[in-house]
Amino acid sequence: MANEASLDTLPPLSGARLIGATIVLALAVFMNVLDVSIANVSIPTIAGDLAVSASQGTWIITVFAVCNAVTVPISGWLSRRFGQVRLFVFCTLLFTLFSWLCGFASNFELLLTFRGLQGAAAGPMIPISQSLLLACYPREKRGLANGIYGMTAVVGPIAGPILGGWITDHINWSWIFYINVPVGLVVAPACWLLLKDRETPVRREGVDLVGLVLLIIGVGSLQVMLDQGADKAWFQSDYIITLGVVAAIFLCVLVIWEWTAERPIIDIHLFRDRNFAVGTILLCLGYMVFFGAIVILPLWLQTGMGYTATWAGMATASMGILGVVASPLAGRLSDKVDARYLVTFGFFVFASVSFYNSHANPFITFEQIFLPRLPWGIGTAFFFIPLMAIAFSRLPTSELAGASALLNFLRQLFLGFGTSFATTLWDNRTSFHDHRLNSHLTPFDPATHQWLQQLQNQGLSLEQSQRLLANEVSHQALIMSTNDVFYVSGWIFAALMLVVWLAKSTQEESAAATAQAR
Repeated sequence: MANEASLDTLPPLSGARLIGATIVLALAVFMNVLDVSIANVSIPTIAGDLAVSASQGTWIITVFAVCNAVTVPISGWLSRRFGQVRLFVFCTLLFTLFSWLCGFASNFELLLTFRGLQGAAAGPMIPISQSLLLACYPREKRGLANGIYGMTAVVGPIAGPILGGWITDHINWSWIFYINVPVGLVVAPACWLLLKDRETPVRREGVDLVGLVLLIIGVGSLQVMLDQGADKAWFQSDYIITLGVVAAIFLCVLVIWEWTAERPIIDIHLFRDRNFAVGTILLCLGYMVFFGAIVILPLWLQTGMGYTATWAGMATASMGILGVVASPLAGRLSDKVDARYLVTFGFFVFASVSFYNSHANPFITFEQIFLPRLPWGIGTAFFFIPLMAIAFSRLPTSELAGASALLNFLRQLFLGFGTSFATTLWDNRTSFHDHRLNSHLTPFDPATHQWLQQLQNQGLSLEQSQRLLANEVSHQALIMSTNDVFYVSGWIFAALMLVVWLAKSTQEESAAATAQAR
């Protein structure tokens, strides 16, 4: 079309139009990221209302994740086929429609159908919104744009369970989907009005059908395996083993096919760029460990410390509060300082906080849980946003959509890895500590005998004393396993501090790109 131009040749926006576009795109990202986790705490209520078991109810999460994981990596091809602005507006409208239909669903089968369609529509929204946002800013201010994007992406997963729990408890679970409707009805037309003259060129290229089939089967199998593995005892289940084998075969063939295909649906050649490869790998690994901690903390507080879902959510919120403030700062500094220093600082904060929080005890208070985790938000901002700056530092604007799609696709997969790894490690270490502690509890152990005798002296029977002792052992095992998870997280972040220096300086790349543009 005549009014379409390459994003590389379009001037950046300024003034009120830039502010408006930034707000609209940030709202879309927040709405999308929030929806990934907002339904998690509502599963028992939804399952009860729709007359299914709690284990069946988890498919609400799995179906969304599978469909989302399939459409995220093909966002680059879709944007070339239909144009970035059109694709974003269309997906936002579909996401809004399917959100309304999810809340309106009268049975579980309909909810799963609409939830899957909602996940598919949500897939392209994240990478395309990031590509459009970066194109609105000059190259030397991409860090600031990434900071704004990262602020919503960091806070969303933490805000989701809190908001979802409150809505479910005080209104109705349908409203965790209905709240997307007014946001979507504002974002879609506003985005079209602000950015329609910045539409990207459309190329009528064919569909890589082989790559698409390999992607759907491979990613779908992997995502179902990650979401259902813990409930099926992982590789003790033939079902999980089959999914793992299918995922491994199809994803390996996918990589080979896409590397040699003339018009690949996923541009794997982007990994030839060292900064994109290092930035993507580190962001995925860091996000994996970060999200694992978000999952484990409320689980421990509710199962081991007697917290309600609301209070567990409040305690978890401290991990993202300062991220709201730190994200724009980290983004702005990414434009002025070599991003490798910022990432090193972010990982150092994460490692330090993780090691500090690996010493919890049975008498820990809410304040002792909440306050030490506040720096976590700073660490998140200072590794998440500068790593995006590193990943995109050497790429032309025309490749941002495909690069963002690939990065966010892998980040989404590693989110599943992080959840599965953290919960499996937590469960295994809980069993280990429980068995180890129980091995010392014999009638011949003086400490055990004394503890039981003291309880009986207070009027409890021997059976009651033994039951209380067993509960205390379980309580201690949960605390020790939680400490182990944070301890392992600390060492992973410490190792990542070294790997970031494999990337090239973003300041040198930015200067070279600016000189080339002139």
